[in-house]
Amino acid sequence: MSNQEVNHNISLTFDFVRELIKNPRLAEKLPDDFELTFLEKDIPPTSLENLEHKQLVKVKNTFELIERKK
Repeated sequence: MSNQEVNHNISLTFDFVRELIKNPRLAEKLPDDFELTFLEKDIPPTSLENLEHKQLVKVKNTFELIERKK
């Protein structure tokens, strides 16, 4: 795994944690044996068939404007 992939996965992990903090009910829906694995953005549906026993979560990046004091 390249450094770029590692950095991207770390970024996605933080996005996911932020979403769990913002929406705690989402965490309640995750199974006890939850394992976080990142899939490629445009993964073909046939590739998901091998993951039928896993809970899938879509992570979206969110951005917030930070106003600076003048």
